[in-house]
Amino acid sequence: MSNKRKFGPDRSELWFRLAFSLVGIAALGGAIAYRGLPTGPAMAEIGLIAGGFFIGSAIWSARRLITRDHPE
Repeated sequence: MSNKRKFGPDRSELWFRLAFSLVGIAALGGAIAYRGLPTGPAMAEIGLIAGGFFIGSAIWSARRLITRDHPE
């Protein structure tokens, strides 16, 4: 019996998500390099929410691509 997923994002969508996440991480890094590290609530928004989303999405997509855990 195969453990392949029947539903979910296919390989091309996972590549798109990975690329989009890496561009987002680069944009956040560029914004921090240009404007400096934010303080107060902006630090939570930039670092935890946006950074967490992009990094988490990149890890999730890369893991699914490496393990080939996606429908064909």
